[in-house]
Amino acid sequence: MTQKDEKTDPPEVEPFCVDEFRPEDAEGMVSLFRAVYGEGYPIKLFYDPEAIIAANRDGSYISVVARTASGRIVGVNHLYLSTPCHKLYESGVGLVLKEYRNAGVNSKTLAYLYEKYIPRNAGIEEVFGEAVCNHVFMQKAVTGFGFIETGIQVALMPAEAYTQEKSAAGRVAVLDMFRSYVPRPHRIYLPPIYAPMLRKIYDRLGYVRDIAVADKIFPQDQMTFAEQTIFDFARVSRIAVSKSGGDFADCLEHLESRARKQNVVVFQVWLNLTEPWSGYAAEILRDRGYFFGGALPRWFDGDGLLMQKVECPPDFDQILLYSDFSKELLEYIQKDHECTAA
Repeated sequence: MTQKDEKTDPPEVEPFCVDEFRPEDAEGMVSLFRAVYGEGYPIKLFYDPEAIIAANRDGSYISVVARTASGRIVGVNHLYLSTPCHKLYESGVGLVLKEYRNAGVNSKTLAYLYEKYIPRNAGIEEVFGEAVCNHVFMQKAVTGFGFIETGIQVALMPAEAYTQEKSAAGRVAVLDMFRSYVPRPHRIYLPPIYAPMLRKIYDRLGYVRDIAVADKIFPQDQMTFAEQTIFDFARVSRIAVSKSGGDFADCLEHLESRARKQNVVVFQVWLNLTEPWSGYAAEILRDRGYFFGGALPRWFDGDGLLMQKVECPPDFDQILLYSDFSKELLEYIQKDHECTAA
């Protein structure tokens, strides 16, 4: 969910090359995470060399490293699966050693992923990233690689994730950005209340979609299928609703109750926009305090919609954004938050 980027003038540094992960890089990756995050990084796999090797072997993480001639790992970026669609990969878990942050490490590892690795791997059809909003370095970097802004997750990451470098005073938002490699045209249904903003997002993406209005109600005989993931450290609940039906409200109540018992303060629901009643589901969520998050291309292979609710005060003024459109998007989200909170 996070990314460190170049921002300081370095002293003389040892030259490096960018390469795909090798098992002998694992110890160096652990040292890199400790140097940047101390012991505070929430994905504990990155403190275990054997776990890093296993994750790269089975493909759950694809690591690209910046390696010096002496074998020191000074930067890393990753691809990994985090959504219901296994053709959509997330790009993230990237960081750079402090003294290398103006040496082009981040841009070169990203270029390797986006321009070299992905085009030769046919199973990867779309990529997205969650660029942190306590600075704009990563937002600027991926814009240069053709990524388009589609949503903002407010108050996603806890400040504790940034303790080592003291770069955040409160919870940190992330900007969702997508890039398509293999188009998949399909029909989507936009909730009427969000249709104008969603159409604006799709116009900027340039994706071919058959767009209709989601004006149907749930089929009462259809059951909801939802999968919940709770991130204890971040106190975040994510609910992927691949199919919604007449029991949607009851299902949501049950999953929210489970999350609150684990001290969750950020609730996210992913709706399936291929369902003609996605607008009905969105209205139920709005009645429960959820507000607009953004479009999620290829989330269920068909597109999704992010709805979110925060039970901690979101600090919209602390969200730093690079592009004019992302600022327009934030203003829209803040207004919808105020409306549903009222």
